[in-house]
Amino acid sequence: MSQEITKSANKRNSYATMQLVKLAMLSAISVVLVYFIHFPIFPVVPFLEYDPADISILIGTFAFGPVVGVILTIVTSVIQGVTVSAGSGLYGILMHIIATSTLAAVAGSFYRKNKTKKQAVVGLVLGMLAMGVVMIGANLIITPLFMGVPRAVVWTLMPFIVGFNLVKAGINGAITFFVYKRIAAFLRK
Repeated sequence: MSQEITKSANKRNSYATMQLVKLAMLSAISVVLVYFIHFPIFPVVPFLEYDPADISILIGTFAFGPVVGVILTIVTSVIQGVTVSAGSGLYGILMHIIATSTLAAVAGSFYRKNKTKKQAVVGLVLGMLAMGVVMIGANLIITPLFMGVPRAVVWTLMPFIVGFNLVKAGINGAITFFVYKRIAAFLRK
């Protein structure tokens, strides 16, 4: 009986360790992607740069669920914020956590209910729209505090901010949709 309990505990520990390794790998991929790929989409707001970091986060979300996706977002955002994206500081970390957590939570929740291609598309589109809406509020509240500008200035940039968030989430969601199934089997082993 004691040996069975020990074997069972070892198996659970091994599984948990493998899950942590996979999540660490996804976070590392996200940081590397930001390091190599980042560029502004709209010249008017050059500080809003596209990066593909959310692809590995969305892959982790689809494989392990929305809660894990949010945790992966927080860990990745902090690592990125103190390394490759250090220029944006706490502001960048906070905004990335809010934006990507919204995307991951919504997309992951819909995909988790029924893991089909249709649910993945619905989840990604709803996640993209939710991210766009949430980031309107986040930018109106947080951006004036961090950038020291009046809310009216942020409001004049809102079409570009919304466009940026929709384009970024759309590109990253589309890439995730096309690569996820190829990677899912490895992540679930």
